[in-house]
Amino acid sequence: MKDGGPELVPVPSPAARRSFWDARRRRPAFLVFLLAGLVAFLIWLPSVTRASLWSAVRAQRGLLFLLFLFALVTLSLIWKAGQRLDSRVFTLINTQVYPKWLDRFMWLATQPGHMLVAFFAAIVYFLLGRRGLAAEIVLGTLTLWLLVEVIKMLSSRARPYLTLDGTRVVGVREMGNSFPSGHTSQIFFLVTLFVHHIQPGTAGIAALYAVAVLVGITRIYVGAHYPRDVIAGVVLGSVWGLLAAMVDRYWLLLVF
Repeated sequence: MKDGGPELVPVPSPAARRSFWDARRRRPAFLVFLLAGLVAFLIWLPSVTRASLWSAVRAQRGLLFLLFLFALVTLSLIWKAGQRLDSRVFTLINTQVYPKWLDRFMWLATQPGHMLVAFFAAIVYFLLGRRGLAAEIVLGTLTLWLLVEVIKMLSSRARPYLTLDGTRVVGVREMGNSFPSGHTSQIFFLVTLFVHHIQPGTAGIAALYAVAVLVGITRIYVGAHYPRDVIAGVVLGSVWGLLAAMVDRYWLLLVF
């Protein structure tokens, strides 16, 4: 698009796709980084907290089974069935002509789903004395992104701008695979956790989930994800938030 508008990205050549695949080799390194962070965090926790956390996980084996079943179902979504509808809905949202101010707003609106925002929230709550909530945010974020990255590596679903002609990319071209949406998973995890801890009332809950839904829509708008990627992120993040809320009553006796 002219005049500095969003970039219209053509379908890349096979050579360009090979080059992009080379860039995606960094994803396993990121996965190792997440795993190392999780291990370091668990080591940092007091032994009584680790014991309580383990008891909570064992007590929620049914939910963990449902989560595993969900992973199998979501992996099935990457197959050919539904791809045509996915592409149509994506094209309907992404390829329209929008004003520049809306592009800027949607780019800003997608940022709450970033992992760094979750860590910033954890630091704020830690400084405010809400150490249990801060720890749950860190632990939940690390484990959630580990799961997201594993599913991404298994799915090998390319980003829309690599497969659909005329895709608009607002902001940077995000690397890695498309399924599921990590930003959407992250924001729904945080919102579910905040609703459990803060209990903001009906209006507050509606506002929080409105922000989460907006983040999900922005992932399609900016050209980063297909609709099914976002739907999977909604379910995955919500399940992870519910799991964290159920675990919460087992490890409120945090000792730092």
